[in-house]
Amino acid sequence: MPDLTLLHTAAVHVETFRALALSLAPGAVLDQQVRAGWLERAQGGVDADLKAEIAAAVAAADGPVLCTCTTLGPAAEDAGATRIDWPMMQEAARFGGPVLMAYCLESTAEPSEALLRRAFGDRDPEITCLELGQHWPLFEAGDSAGFAAAVAADAAEALGTMDFACVVLAQASMAGAAELLREQTEVPVLASPEIAMQALLRDG
Repeated sequence: MPDLTLLHTAAVHVETFRALALSLAPGAVLDQQVRAGWLERAQGGVDADLKAEIAAAVAAADGPVLCTCTTLGPAAEDAGATRIDWPMMQEAARFGGPVLMAYCLESTAEPSEALLRRAFGDRDPEITCLELGQHWPLFEAGDSAGFAAAVAADAAEALGTMDFACVVLAQASMAGAAELLREQTEVPVLASPEIAMQALLRDG
């Protein structure tokens, strides 16, 4: 029986989460499922058919389920899974605002900002949304290093515009930019994969 089932929309995430599990909980067993078509189908909104498929995947899993796609997060949460960005947003709320939230896909922007505000509760954080969609083709082409460098460079530039309490890299695919950005700033940089895995594997 797996300790954790992961629902991905890109195969590139499989190695990332395998390495994280080895680091955080070496004995953990992961069932990593890649549903490559789900993200494309969700760009115009998550329809009833896709919601049903997500719910079926969650229901069929043994144990906790982590959805690593931010766009599908609300539907996955409704089905009983953990959204990969929820532990990260809770961490951001602990730092307080203002928050710089970087994202690439327009379909990510609304659910990510709504989740961040939910984590802040009654507080009204100042959120600056940084859209980096111009770099998404690098990720789609498999140029992970180029994608990470481009995201980190633009986020670093944005950090120079005002004093932020933290940076949120809204999509799991942006995690590679975190270390690069941390080399350029003392502002806490939050990436969802590690924080989510810590929450689900190491902390219970």
